[in-house]
Amino acid sequence: MLPGWQTCPENRLLQLENLSKSFGALRAIDGVSFDVARGSITGLIGPNGAGKTTLFNTIAGVMLPDAGRILLEGSNIAGLRADQVFHRGIGRTFQIPRPLPALTVMENLLLAPTGQTGEHFWAAWLRRGTIRAQEAAHREKAREVLEFTGLARLMDEPAGVLSGGQQKLLELSRILMVDPQLILLDEPAAGVNPVLLESLVDRIQQLHRRGVSFLLIEHNMDMVMRLCNPVVVMAQGRLVTQGAPADVRSDPRVIDAYLGDAL
Repeated sequence: MLPGWQTCPENRLLQLENLSKSFGALRAIDGVSFDVARGSITGLIGPNGAGKTTLFNTIAGVMLPDAGRILLEGSNIAGLRADQVFHRGIGRTFQIPRPLPALTVMENLLLAPTGQTGEHFWAAWLRRGTIRAQEAAHREKAREVLEFTGLARLMDEPAGVLSGGQQKLLELSRILMVDPQLILLDEPAAGVNPVLLESLVDRIQQLHRRGVSFLLIEHNMDMVMRLCNPVVVMAQGRLVTQGAPADVRSDPRVIDAYLGDAL
């Protein structure tokens, strides 16, 4: 970890230790180490090609790191499949949302809960009462989540008709069905109109007050400065610096990494 920003050991939710990932000769992540504190909104910024999304993919289990450790509450999750990471309490959104477009908004949410009894063949015959009760509970929770994210009026609409901003709220809704402890947000502001962006920011802040932690990739510096503390900066696969938003924004290394763009 770079000097100047320390996380108390007992407050570490996620720890990245010397994480590396290469694609042929391209070293997309080059020995990156930093912590995400429990209860924080940690920003991850850097110019295009810095390795931010690759870092998200390794944390979320989409890609295997070549080296290093990913510790969630002290347990190494590097090498777990994406579904296993999800079951451990890490949810992830994408820069380009990925709903199941032919299914309704409600149906998209009902697919998210883990350990559903009805997924097992014999349970469909032998435990019908349990399945009905579980499905009713999931449907009730989905309604509550959609009320929270402002999508309740669209619950019976196909997900494919939603706007880009609404689809990002749908992705967040899906994650909330499993009560995550950490949410990875990949450019939540990209392509979202100002009204829906305010709604999304409000939901993030409300979830943060409830104890949910966030690691957030974003190019919208106003949003980063408003929401995030600390801010981690990457460039060319490496960690440049990290710290409080105002300190990071004025750091010459950060300005050099962006060549003055957007800062």
